[in-house]
Amino acid sequence: MAAAFPKISKIAYEGPDSKNPLSFRHYNSEELVEGKSMKDHLRFAVTYWHTFRGQGADMFGVGTAIRPWEDGTNSLKMAQKRARVAFEFMEKLGVPFYAFHDRDVAPEGKTLSESNKNLDVVVKVLKAEQERTGIQLLWGTACLFVHPRYMHGASTSCNADVFAYAAAQVKKAIEVTHELKGAGYVFWGGREGYTTLLNTDMAREVDHLGLFLRMAVDYKKKIGFSAPFYIEPKPKEPTKHQYDSDAAACLNFLRQYGLLGDFKLNIETNHATLAGHSMQHELEVAASANALGSIDANTGDTLLGWDTDQFPTDLYLTTQVMLTILKMGGFTTGGTNFDAKVRRESFDPVDLFYAHIAGMDTFARGLRIAAAIRRDGRLAEFVKNRYSSWDSGMGKKIESGKTDFAELEKYALKLGEIKTNTSGRQEFLENLINEFI
Repeated sequence: MAAAFPKISKIAYEGPDSKNPLSFRHYNSEELVEGKSMKDHLRFAVTYWHTFRGQGADMFGVGTAIRPWEDGTNSLKMAQKRARVAFEFMEKLGVPFYAFHDRDVAPEGKTLSESNKNLDVVVKVLKAEQERTGIQLLWGTACLFVHPRYMHGASTSCNADVFAYAAAQVKKAIEVTHELKGAGYVFWGGREGYTTLLNTDMAREVDHLGLFLRMAVDYKKKIGFSAPFYIEPKPKEPTKHQYDSDAAACLNFLRQYGLLGDFKLNIETNHATLAGHSMQHELEVAASANALGSIDANTGDTLLGWDTDQFPTDLYLTTQVMLTILKMGGFTTGGTNFDAKVRRESFDPVDLFYAHIAGMDTFARGLRIAAAIRRDGRLAEFVKNRYSSWDSGMGKKIESGKTDFAELEKYALKLGEIKTNTSGRQEFLENLINEFI
């Protein structure tokens, strides 16, 4: 097959002084940060859906993307060719991972059986390309939101037959992810929610979601798929409310249905902001529960109220992300998945490279800055000192569970007026971060 990007060579690290837009200025894959290479810290992945299926369409206009390798069909032959194009792109970009939905990589058939056969054909190509390039699957997932059968949801549908069909589709998606040695599998409840409560039995729907995920865990164990399951929180869009609305809601759901030991979270920046949170908040919520597994790296536009999925170029954002990830000890099976798309006006094939280079360089800088802040130690020392009253005396006794209200009342009665607390020094700390950026 002729090269899809014949004029583009493998993207190389040329350093911060480079003026070559098709080079990395900051992402040096083998550079060691806190004893581990950038490549292993960041574990970058390209999303198949935005990068190779997105055509630049939006709710107000048709696609604008120029993709010379496309023949205008959604045929099986085109799907095989597209897979090879994808690996050419990823090989030249130098990423170690990719991620996909089942219907991204292979066309939907007239029946489930035909869809499965189509997927098997393309999986053979993906497997061969993985072996040729060394690029691995970060995670797979099933598309349970595009087809009209899922208009009322998949596992939360009011129609039991839809639940059964979704289960069969997920079963197959888990199987092919296992075959491709995927490092994880993601559940995203695109339509697992409601538009109006007037027609919704919420308790029943959430119970069905819990049953669905329990069945998935049981099947995963049955076939020996040892990689983790992830849930990706999102509050709305396309539904008015999704049951996986944010990290806290997901953790509560997993605890309620006895699934917390079987799932971690895949956190996305744009979903965090749609939920009214910062990415840092969502990461800290997940990490505090030992449930942060992977991230979708993107950002939204603060002036727009929907999921714009833009490439991350904000150093404050990537620094905050990497501070949390380094604090938790780094990724194990997860990674930094660019769930991002080029703008509708960025329609040339080369724009795919420019966009990913920008995101990778920004995360590389965020990693370096976060490591420098940790090495400096002032931020960590401030936080430690702020909570020092909990490290001894009554504070330590409270945390160890060795006291009760009656003893605390006696203690408080002897205190008199509480001494002025230490200043939070928010502005000082914000300026401290600015030293490194």
